[in-house]
Amino acid sequence: MNMFVDQIKIEVHAGKGGDGMVAFRREKYVPNGGPAGGDGGRGGSIILKVDEGLRTLMDFRYHRIFKAKNGGNGMSKQMTGPSAEDTIIAVPQGTTVRDLDTGKIIGDLVEKDQELVVAKGGRGGRGNIHFASAKNPAPEIAENGEPGEDHYLELELKMLADVGLIGFPSVGKSTLLSVVTGAKPKIAAYEFTTLTPNLGMVMLPDGRDFAMADMPGLIEGASKGIGLGLKFLRHIERTRVLLHLVDMSSEDPHQAIERYRQINKELANYDPELLKRPQIVVATKMDLPNSADNLAAFKADLAADKTLEKQPEIFPISAVTHQGVQQLMQLTADLLDKTPAFDSESHDKELVAEYRAAAPDKKDEADFTITKDEDGTWVLGGEKLIRLFKMTDLTHEESQLRFARQLRHMGVDDALRAKGVQDGDLVRIEKFVFEFIQ
Repeated sequence: MNMFVDQIKIEVHAGKGGDGMVAFRREKYVPNGGPAGGDGGRGGSIILKVDEGLRTLMDFRYHRIFKAKNGGNGMSKQMTGPSAEDTIIAVPQGTTVRDLDTGKIIGDLVEKDQELVVAKGGRGGRGNIHFASAKNPAPEIAENGEPGEDHYLELELKMLADVGLIGFPSVGKSTLLSVVTGAKPKIAAYEFTTLTPNLGMVMLPDGRDFAMADMPGLIEGASKGIGLGLKFLRHIERTRVLLHLVDMSSEDPHQAIERYRQINKELANYDPELLKRPQIVVATKMDLPNSADNLAAFKADLAADKTLEKQPEIFPISAVTHQGVQQLMQLTADLLDKTPAFDSESHDKELVAEYRAAAPDKKDEADFTITKDEDGTWVLGGEKLIRLFKMTDLTHEESQLRFARQLRHMGVDDALRAKGVQDGDLVRIEKFVFEFIQ
């Protein structure tokens, strides 16, 4: 069965930068060769890229963790390690990306071949050539590579259709789509046969074409999650023209106007901007016995409705007999020609303008944290401190001394003393433990 997947959670882990190298020139006839350790290469980033050939997020159902490769380590003779290739992940057009840690939307992938960096690879560590000075011409100091970014993301697909078919279940949306496009949606005489949006291309004899989406049926309370609810409403945000299908075959002559009002009410409750879309009211199933009388009653009810700013255009059709279908498609194409693109993200107030990896807000974040274990060991943490620790090559004493100076400049020593650290107390950073000396 062809399953439509429109929302998925994934993990992305960018590659670590390569480690810098401690090396010295030892060549014949080159006195005082000096440091020659190269830099590490850049770690691979995770990039989402639009692939127009994809229609769902199905590929992510069984592959949700993505890891980029690490950069290569620096080499002797000042040679930089190789940078890792970025990991490109194909996503369908219309994918919105949300950072689950912050809750913010970090990108909206709607253009052909559009790319979004969702996890940036770490830079390579510097080799000892960068630490030479007049006081220390032969340093044994090198940096480890910077850790890559890790993010937990939610991908949400909103179909990109020019025209959306809306209406109550079983009003004939799927039948109309199957008649005017090559799509083959499920059609049956019971409600909610369409559980996922179907997309098809309408090709007109004059050479014009447009994408049409048959949306899952809408019922009262959908804007609050009832029925297929928000699953339906998410996909309608991007459409430029709405065809509002109303069933004229009911035995109740006033059912049409009631359902017409309910659909518009749910659109307004979800996002008032949706009511600004051009809307053609399509009276369906006009081949059935009661339809003509019900259509007359529907028009009379609309004319008596004083809340409407203007009377909507009503176009009667029968998808089964093809009555009026071609003329409706011509009218829809004419309306599309003069309808500009709408703000497809008016419902997502937090959408950012630039599409780039989201940087956390660090204004109020401390450079380091200090806690104490039950065994009396002092524990240092904090994003900046851990990053410096991971980039320190602890195999060389000079690198260790440099890290100690960095901690002192950050104020870690003074903060430990203020909390009551004693000479000889153990201090731990992740799995690395050292003794505090006054």
